[in-house]
Amino acid sequence: MRSVSAAPGTDYDPLHDPVLAGDPRLQRILDSLRQEIIEGGDGANIRVRQVFREPREIFRLELELPEFGYQRTTLLDRDALEELLETDAVREIVHAAAAGQ
Repeated sequence: MRSVSAAPGTDYDPLHDPVLAGDPRLQRILDSLRQEIIEGGDGANIRVRQVFREPREIFRLELELPEFGYQRTTLLDRDALEELLETDAVREIVHAAAAGQ
């Protein structure tokens, strides 16, 4: 078995859940999504769809920003989606988008 080396002083366990190990990265992704959703405005540019139920709920969030010629697709698990929706402005925009579809 080949071992994986990490930088000195790094606590690395390859068996840890990659989602848990990437918590700072996940926070940066959620912060970026929040900003883009709020800047996008009325919700006409966002869609959230469940793509998997088992073994874990996964949602696809599509965000289109035509003024930048840009479409972003992000896969989120249930916990990440709920954390994203904790921000009132984001939750209102996503609910408005769901009601309009």
